[in-house]
Amino acid sequence: MIGRLTGILLEKHPPQVLLEVQGVGYEVDVPMSTFYDLPAVGTQVTLYTHLVIREDMHLLFGFATEPERQTFRMLIKISGIGARTALALLSGLSVTDLYRTVNAQDSARLITVPGIGKKTAERLLLELRDKLDSAVLNSDQAPSSTCEGDILNALLSLGYSNREASWATKQISSNSMVSDGIRQALQLLSKET
Repeated sequence: MIGRLTGILLEKHPPQVLLEVQGVGYEVDVPMSTFYDLPAVGTQVTLYTHLVIREDMHLLFGFATEPERQTFRMLIKISGIGARTALALLSGLSVTDLYRTVNAQDSARLITVPGIGKKTAERLLLELRDKLDSAVLNSDQAPSSTCEGDILNALLSLGYSNREASWATKQISSNSMVSDGIRQALQLLSKET
């Protein structure tokens, strides 16, 4: 698999770029969020990639950040969402916006993305409800410290939803040790139920 490419940006034709890596030119499809952040042609760039192999072609998709690639991979696992639709979603909404849209269960926002109808939007909201936590590492919703991140991940691995885990993590003192923070969070969550 091709996981990451670093090379010289030769061409930019939305939504595709041509990236030269040690003499080999890779055609990479990117979401518009990545496209707009690319440097000028002739500059070195690094893209996180996802390779899709089909019977008749190989498609390479590139992303500026790891959370974008993780979100893309989550999206293409959903029934009825192909790589092109996932790319359109990431072009229409940033990872943070998608996270907020799913948390708010706002299907109207998803429908504004070309190629997303009402039924697809509802399926996306249902399937992504508890899955976007790992894809928002660099977003506003992400924990601000490593300890908070460890506490959040521990709660998620215990089966709490992202919403519950985020709420409990925010209630804890920011200078708590991980073990104390987990204990406090579990106490808070047990009082809520």
